[in-house]
Amino acid sequence: MTDNTTPAEPTRPGPRQRTYRQLPRGIWALGLVSMFMDISSELVHSLLPVFMATTLGASMITIGIIEGIAEAIASFTKVFSGVLSDYVRRRKILVVTGYGLAALTKLVFPLATSVGWVAAARMTDRIGKGIRGAPRDALIAALAPPALRGAAYGLRQALDSAGAFIGPLLAVVFMLLLADNIQAVLWIAVIPGFLAVFLLITGVHEPEYEQTGHGRHRLTLHDARRLQTRYWLVVILGAVFTLARFSEAFLILRAQDSGMEIAYVPVIMIVMNIVYAVFAYPAGAAADRYPPRWLLLAGSLVLITADVILASATTPAQALLGAACWGLHMALTQGLLAKLVADTSPDDLRGTAFGLFNLITGAALLLASVIAGALWSQYGASATFYAGAGFAAIAALGMLGYRSGRQ
Repeated sequence: MTDNTTPAEPTRPGPRQRTYRQLPRGIWALGLVSMFMDISSELVHSLLPVFMATTLGASMITIGIIEGIAEAIASFTKVFSGVLSDYVRRRKILVVTGYGLAALTKLVFPLATSVGWVAAARMTDRIGKGIRGAPRDALIAALAPPALRGAAYGLRQALDSAGAFIGPLLAVVFMLLLADNIQAVLWIAVIPGFLAVFLLITGVHEPEYEQTGHGRHRLTLHDARRLQTRYWLVVILGAVFTLARFSEAFLILRAQDSGMEIAYVPVIMIVMNIVYAVFAYPAGAAADRYPPRWLLLAGSLVLITADVILASATTPAQALLGAACWGLHMALTQGLLAKLVADTSPDDLRGTAFGLFNLITGAALLLASVIAGALWSQYGASATFYAGAGFAAIAALGMLGYRSGRQ
């Protein structure tokens, strides 16, 4: 297989070649796995902040801390799973383990009777996400041709986002059918979670070289030194973007705060993820052709717009507009950042590279969510989103100094 350790100038296919039909079946299967698991997860997460705040009586600071710690745990776990996948040269077994653990935790949420139960289930669920994250992203890099990596990551993000709006849509439907019985609705999430695990086991096969090409080798701190400056620039940019984009739980709370009825609160996640799903693949394909610097700059400007709209929102319609801009920002940046990590890291350290990237962005997410919760409690929702706009402006300034492909 071609060595992918110096991908600064990948072969660029012509317009007719750059098509989703050329992507391997394994990429499609991983995308569908992400879709089903996101249907399950987002059905839960679109109701969980309201469930904690109204039914269980949790404060905004408590919700911010739980959300921040949960997402940070996922990111910290990705380091270990990424390094382990590089060591054993087996990505799929870790991906199955992570998705399987996440599916099992969906059984706990509807049984929760206290914030402690929810926190434990949420964090265990995120451990599963952490276990699967870096090996899955490294597996995508192995399955996809280098010149189509942006499209591959974009497709996975698009299908993932499709699940992320189907989940809240189902939440709205079942909340209406079940008379706002949140715990009853949470049971629905169990089904797509286990479907995702079944599809992963039967539909995804590791490349041959992942099993036999390099064999096991000992990883040391010296290996991390092979991650070049351009990789660490991507990590820094990802961390700044994360500070500007705290937990999406605050979008849900903003929808309720703007006057949206509780049964319709998940609509804000539906709107965000529809936009995300529609634009994720085109943005990923564009990343294979155009300088990533400008796409990231556009993403930061869109996030500033989203934060300003949400900060000043006084009606549900304004909150939904802000969520739509938030989704566009996600489409422009998330798949592209994953592509940049893959492009700037050696093949045999790719799991480690994704793990370190997610460790640092996870720490940033924890900090961002705690800050967001504290600002909301002390100064109101507007302060939370204006702070996010400030961090997004810093990211935009960072784009002016970023140069893709330089050694």
